[in-house]
Amino acid sequence: MKREKRMHRVFALAAVFVILAAICLWQNSSIVVSEHDYESLKVPGSFDGFKIVQVSDLHNKMFGQGQSRILREIEGLEPDIIVVTGDLIDRRKFNLEAAMFIINGAMEIAPVYYVSGNHEAWSGKYDETISSLSEAGVFVIDGSSIEVSKGQDSIRITGSPNPDLFSGSLSENGKYVKLNKELNQLKQHEGLNILLAHHPELFGIYSQNGFDLTFAGHAHGGQFRIPFLGGLFAPDQGLFPEYSSGRYVKGNSTMIVSRGLGNSIFPIRINNPPEIISVNLKSCE
Repeated sequence: MKREKRMHRVFALAAVFVILAAICLWQNSSIVVSEHDYESLKVPGSFDGFKIVQVSDLHNKMFGQGQSRILREIEGLEPDIIVVTGDLIDRRKFNLEAAMFIINGAMEIAPVYYVSGNHEAWSGKYDETISSLSEAGVFVIDGSSIEVSKGQDSIRITGSPNPDLFSGSLSENGKYVKLNKELNQLKQHEGLNILLAHHPELFGIYSQNGFDLTFAGHAHGGQFRIPFLGGLFAPDQGLFPEYSSGRYVKGNSTMIVSRGLGNSIFPIRINNPPEIISVNLKSCE
């Protein structure tokens, strides 16, 4: 009798383990699309309904052969442009091919705009990565701006300078002072100013420099998401990060933070499936 009870407990524990493993596998391989509307007087009439799809923090992860699952999701959203906010590759297991699968496929869907993340900066292969992206036709806008026109109207997209590329002799505070100075020097558009950045924890700097809408990543959704509390841990923010997922507003600035697609130090996500962001611009004209 005791032996049978022990066997029942073993089978029950095994069943629980299998179920948890299946849930974990599903949560780490499924793709969620999060949709947002951004309405502003600064959105020109020609850009009403203009759709921006954001991809972030792939970290070399593969979603089907040739990234087919991600590309299918992106194509179904029918974006006008696609923005990539860093960490396409992982410095610990550099694999540019996995990144280029998604880039080459995305380029067939819509124009792609890119800023680098800390993993590109720290990989030792930043130049190789940027060269491959540029050759594929991607607009690489680290520390520069570009106008996107539609009809008689235009909006401006700026790529934040990557603070992880700044001189190692600078203190963290020195890097932020330099970032603030460089963002301040980038020419502002009279209308809608969009910023692509990697680090969401620097939202205060983005806001004080007058960017209306910022796209960021890096936080991985806090890696483990706890109901009613949010993300558990994010790089450069620590425990219970302030900016880990979704929409944030500071003054006249809005920031959208992607939970990203891949993993880095932690190999799994909990209650935090990989994410693609879709933002629909809405004009008040």
